[in-house]
Amino acid sequence: MQRLDITGLPPVPSAAAAAFYAEWLEPAARLLASGEGLTLVFPPAGHEHGAWRLSAVQSLAREHAPARINAVASDDEAGIAAALAYLAAADGVTGQYLPLDSVGAG
Repeated sequence: MQRLDITGLPPVPSAAAAAFYAEWLEPAARLLASGEGLTLVFPPAGHEHGAWRLSAVQSLAREHAPARINAVASDDEAGIAAALAYLAAADGVTGQYLPLDSVGAG
């Protein structure tokens, strides 16, 4: 499972979505084209970012099936590592967005 850290997004949800599609969509699609799974790692953000993030991950999952893609949101490396290990072993999980906290799913 590959990892792509998403950085530099603006705080306003609509601007963050636009920046993601402009800057990160192509790198994610390139990684998915290899056929290996991918997890996007977003920085933490408020609930108002959840809908566009989930939509982006679900769209990428549909477009690049059978390659799997999921996303997590966290700045806690231990939580991210645990989520990445879980997702790598969960063969049927794709198109999911998981906001994490320091003890797991938020």
